Order: sequence, then structure tokens, then C-alpha cells
Amino acid sequence: MARAKPAGGPKYSNDRDRGTLRVARSKQGEGRVPDLEVSDRVLTIPNALSFIRLLGVPLFLWLILGPEEDGWALVVLMISGFTDWADGQIARRMNQTTRLGQMLDPVADRLYIFATVIGLALRDIIPWWLAIALPLRDLLLTFTLPALHRRGFNALPVHFLGKSATFCLLYAFPLLLLGDGDSTLNMLARVFGWAFAIWGTALYYWAGALYFAQLRHLIQTVKPIKGPAG
Repeated sequence: MARAKPAGGPKYSNDRDRGTLRVARSKQGEGRVPDLEVSDRVLTIPNALSFIRLLGVPLFLWLILGPEEDGWALVVLMISGFTDWADGQIARRMNQTTRLGQMLDPVADRLYIFATVIGLALRDIIPWWLAIALPLRDLLLTFTLPALHRRGFNALPVHFLGKSATFCLLYAFPLLLLGDGDSTLNMLARVFGWAFAIWGTALYYWAGALYFAQLRHLIQTVKPIKGPAG
């Protein structure tokens, strides 16, 4: 006899043999392509772009903290933003969505945010409270991992609000870096940069609250995996 599905909230099913997470999304938000094939491939174009993004993190930090080559640092951030967009497009259009890519993409986003806020704080471009607030949210989310793993999941799905927050922040930091000066262009960059930073931080925490709500729904609807007997 089929078990009735709970009303409301995202619908989860855990493939415990393969350790994957599938989410049945509605037409709202980003869930326009249901049942994407997710493979275990490593050598794909999107994964290569994600690795390039990761290599840019230490390069960016060195540029803004060592020689203070802000122009080249901005180029690195722009390349990172382009590859972030490109790997998602290629993965969907060429059916190259992989488990490794699903892990690398959010990791690269968070490393860029972390590296950028630390670098800008050390340059006194942004206050330390902001540099601490953003990584703190991700630290809080790590406490959800044991509950997910007990139910056969590696992570919760990225939703549109989280992507919007990351988009705002990845635009805010280059503008704030460009705003480090006294010219009219610098002033305009600071104004727009802080606008993106404030909205991005608010959305970042809002997205975190939604992740906790998703976790609560998951705990209520999916039983933990029982360990081997004996």
C-alpha cells in the first residue's frame, strides 16, 4: 500500500544506494528542468571551469593583499563570475550535471565570498562585522549536516533565494574594491557596492532560514537510515 505524501513543502526522496538527493520542484523558481541526469563523471567541461574558479581564490587574495593590484583582482572576480554562469549553462545544455560539480559549485562560491570579505576587511574597505557575519551563516549551516547524513542526503538543494544572495554579494565586492578611492567613479562604485552588500547579506541570512525550514520538513517526513544490525 502506497504511503500518502505529506501536503506542502518540498517533496524529497532519498536514493540510499547512490546517496543522491532528488527534489520534485514546482514550475516556480529555478525548478524548470525536472529529473536532470546526475552522473559520477569527473572530466567534464563544467567541472574544469569549477576547478579554474577554485584556482583563482588564492590568486585573488595575493593580488589584493600583496602587490595590491586591484585591477587584476577585479579581472579575476569577473572571470570567476563568468565561469560560474558558464558551467551551469553548459551542464544543463550538454547534460553534464555531475555530483562533483554539484559539490564544487557552491564550495567555490563560498570560498570566493570568504576570501573576498577577509581581503577587503584587511584592506579596511569593509568592516570586520560584515567579514564575520557572512562566514558565520555557513558555519551555522554545517550543524545541519549530521541530520542530513543520517537520512542519506549530502546536502539540501540550492534554491533561488540562495542564488540571488550569492549573485548580490559577488557583485557587491568588486564594486566595493573599485570604490577604494576618492574620485566620482569610486564614490558611485561604493554606493552601488554597499547597496548590493546590504541586500545580499539580508538575502543570505533569509536563505539560511529557509534551509533550516527545509531541514525541519525533511526531519519530519524522512526517517533516519538504520545502521547495520549487530
